[in-house]
Amino acid sequence: MQIRNVGVVSPGDMGQAIAGRLKESGLSVYAALDGRSERTRALAREAGLTDCGSMEKLVAACELVLSVINPGEALTVARHAAAAMKKTGRKIAFADLNAVSPQTARDADRMVREAGGMFIDGGIIGPPPRGEKDKPRIYVSGPDAYLFEQISHPNLLMRVLSERIGDASGVKMCYAAMTKGTTALAVELLVAARKLGVEQALEKELRESRGDVFDWQMKNIAVMPPKAYRWVPEMQEIAKTFGELGLTRRIFEGATDIYALVAATPLGKESPEQARKKGRSGLDVTRELADGK
Repeated sequence: MQIRNVGVVSPGDMGQAIAGRLKESGLSVYAALDGRSERTRALAREAGLTDCGSMEKLVAACELVLSVINPGEALTVARHAAAAMKKTGRKIAFADLNAVSPQTARDADRMVREAGGMFIDGGIIGPPPRGEKDKPRIYVSGPDAYLFEQISHPNLLMRVLSERIGDASGVKMCYAAMTKGTTALAVELLVAARKLGVEQALEKELRESRGDVFDWQMKNIAVMPPKAYRWVPEMQEIAKTFGELGLTRRIFEGATDIYALVAATPLGKESPEQARKKGRSGLDVTRELADGK
């Protein structure tokens, strides 16, 4: 199957950036904006996406639909796409690029294949591809993952792993456990240090003894608050992944609590665009969280 038309659900911060790069690669890119927020509609307009309105019309227009959303909505979107395939009779490819467990990916695969479609398991590692140095890696796996070899753009680095559903999600879960899991720990300990009155001493020690780690976490924390609400279900998916392997879920259940706490604050309620304008540092973020601002 040749890919000419791609649907993106949904053109949020990551989805819009990927959609823009897909357009630059020569593909026609569509969205289904019925029921979406005004922010999402504005991002879609900025990227020049064609609005199909409904999922059914999106499936009818595209050979490939990409799901790039809150992980907690991944199965719902897969279910809607499968229903649209059944109704339209279209047997297209559906790629779940969300941070979900291998089992969640297999559940979505079953829904799509029962509808006659092709399912691609995927995971995105790296920032939204806005600047020229931003080059996320898009890992894909499954019998139809080879379709992603048709997508060519220097800022979208495709990694076709295997023909097994769950491999791409497995890579994403383990990687996010390292990055977002340790960021949750860093947030908690820095908030605790400020509340204990030892923030400056701890910062000095971390800069002297673990400066590379400290600088890395400061960058992560600075951009985290607007994403925290999405990282709550992502931590739950990581906990599910590890629990199914006989490992402890509790580390990432704790990380879930931290991101839920952040999501409920004024910082967590900002959009990524608003947060970028504020330009806070990582320490600015943890100080505001500690001080209850």
